[in-house]
Amino acid sequence: MLVAVYFVASLAHFAHNAEYISIYPNMPAWLTREKVYFAWLAVTGVGVAGLGLVRLGLHALGLAVVSAYGALGLDGLAHYTLALCSEHTLATNATILFEVASGFTLMLVAAVAATRRASVR
Repeated sequence: MLVAVYFVASLAHFAHNAEYISIYPNMPAWLTREKVYFAWLAVTGVGVAGLGLVRLGLHALGLAVVSAYGALGLDGLAHYTLALCSEHTLATNATILFEVASGFTLMLVAAVAATRRASVR
């Protein structure tokens, strides 16, 4: 369930970023709508790989990769290195914080589960 929540949060943030890139303060000029969607596909690929490893029976490794997938959600905080929270719209802040909170939660839960799986063996 946490993977699904983070997936939705990540998609919401990246889609908002892509569609409204012109209103995100101080975004680099080289960053385009298409590049944002490709970045989301790359991030999502990490999550898919982690789930695939779990399905293959490599639970500890798969959960570690899922944890890394969640950790990628923390990258949304980088927006605040470009501009203060007050310089972003409410929707921008909401998508960033939703992604960060759900990614952080997924990272912690998956890391604990991976550690427990690894220590059982």
